[in-house]
Amino acid sequence: MQGQRPGVVSSRGGGGPMTDNGSVKKCAGCGGKIGDRFLLHALDRYWHVACLKCSCCQAQLGDIGSSCFSKAGMILCKTDYIRLFGASGACNACGQSIPANEFVMRTQGNVYHVKCFTCFTCRYQLSPGDRYHFVNGRIFCEQDGTNLLKGAAEGPPTQGLRPQHKVC
Repeated sequence: MQGQRPGVVSSRGGGGPMTDNGSVKKCAGCGGKIGDRFLLHALDRYWHVACLKCSCCQAQLGDIGSSCFSKAGMILCKTDYIRLFGASGACNACGQSIPANEFVMRTQGNVYHVKCFTCFTCRYQLSPGDRYHFVNGRIFCEQDGTNLLKGAAEGPPTQGLRPQHKVC
């Protein structure tokens, strides 16, 4: 996936927690020496099994899978990465990658650049707190969304029209 740094969580055992030159490895999480039989190697660093945790849900990453994700200074499980940055790390409107340090707008599981979170009809850029409608995967400002839904209710039935009113 673009815009993310996947990390492979691999456990090391048997050989012991020593570096190639014989010194004891230090945990990237707590800074302590790793004397455990098993340790994790992720993002080019070593971790105690209990120290490699998702920055959001605090799940121990070695227990829930063999991969982790890093973005915006956080180490994340797959679920939280998708929740925060979307499945692709790309804007749902323009398809371009969203940098880790950029603010985003979210709705219905989709992630947008702030500048791309605009009304489909009039292109008005919506701001946090603005009321809007999300209809068939498209964003409409309150006025255009109301007109669209009003027209659909008065006119012939529109096939597949599914209004979902959201308030940021």
